[in-house]
Amino acid sequence: MSAERTTEPVEQRGFLLFLGLVTFALLMVVLPFARPLLWAAMGAIVFQPLYRWFLLRRPGKESQSALASMVVILFAVVLPSLWIGSAVVDEAAGLFLAFSEGDIDVAMYFEQVFSALPANIQASLASAGFGELSAVQERVTAFVQASLGLIAQQALAIGGSVFGFVLSFGIALYVGFFLLRDGRMVGDAVLAALPMERGVADRLAERFLTIVRATIKGSVVVGLVQGALGALTFWIVGVPSVLLLGVIMAIASLLPALGPAIVWVPAAIYLLATGAIWEGIAVIVSGVALIGMADNVLRPILVGRDTGIPDWLILVTTLGGIAMMGLSGIVVGPLVCGLFLAGWGIFAEQRAPAAAQTAEPPD
Repeated sequence: MSAERTTEPVEQRGFLLFLGLVTFALLMVVLPFARPLLWAAMGAIVFQPLYRWFLLRRPGKESQSALASMVVILFAVVLPSLWIGSAVVDEAAGLFLAFSEGDIDVAMYFEQVFSALPANIQASLASAGFGELSAVQERVTAFVQASLGLIAQQALAIGGSVFGFVLSFGIALYVGFFLLRDGRMVGDAVLAALPMERGVADRLAERFLTIVRATIKGSVVVGLVQGALGALTFWIVGVPSVLLLGVIMAIASLLPALGPAIVWVPAAIYLLATGAIWEGIAVIVSGVALIGMADNVLRPILVGRDTGIPDWLILVTTLGGIAMMGLSGIVVGPLVCGLFLAGWGIFAEQRAPAAAQTAEPPD
């Protein structure tokens, strides 16, 4: 009996070591496809109501409902996103070449805006070192070329690895189909296998789903709406490269307070300074009444409940996630932050009874 008791801990530790090694090996194997797997999981979470809608009309036809959902996602979301992305890259590449070859005279645009400003503002800008056209041209040209060049480099990277992009795209669609159909079963199996109390695992899972839905619906969807409104406004007033500006506005919508205003405000100032009065007024009206209000109107409707993450943490973790993982960081950053806060909150709750008992004075 004593020998069995002695060997049980060793066998248990050996099995745990095996689990750790095989889990690490699996992570290393799927690491090259981490991003498509991540987007497949997020898509399955967000579009689960669509799958349920099809399933209600086709009871017992889980595979058909999942396939119908994937067809809708492909034609309504994925293909339009790829088309817009390719158009944005073309516009960015064209502007990059125009700046590089000197076809766009930044000094002329700056002189038009600078001369239209009041005298006191001109004096303040001159004292700050922004009055010399050559210096400003060098700064603006360098910044724009670096930004546009980054987009062009990403396009070349994707184009240079077409097979890898197509493979990742196919994996995301294939895995997304099974996650839509079997997502609840997979989730329950994962929660049951986690080495923690089921109540804690359920709370963390609920937190995970809440943050994913809130981030995609509240940030991505609202950003796309604001970017689309901005692109439509610029197209109406005749501003070039509307798709590129719209995408920049969609990304800028992630920034609290300023948001898309960092794009449409300079555009309105330039239009007013160059004599395009009604165009500048139209941009201001659209920026305030449509683009600015879209966040206040759509976010409560789409999100429905708060993520519980402070705005400054959302900003920091979103930017940090983008810096580490690209566009996937838009969701991953706030997700890690939300799970961090939820985990420590649960830990504090578990410690509270023990701390209260310790604080009680002895009888």
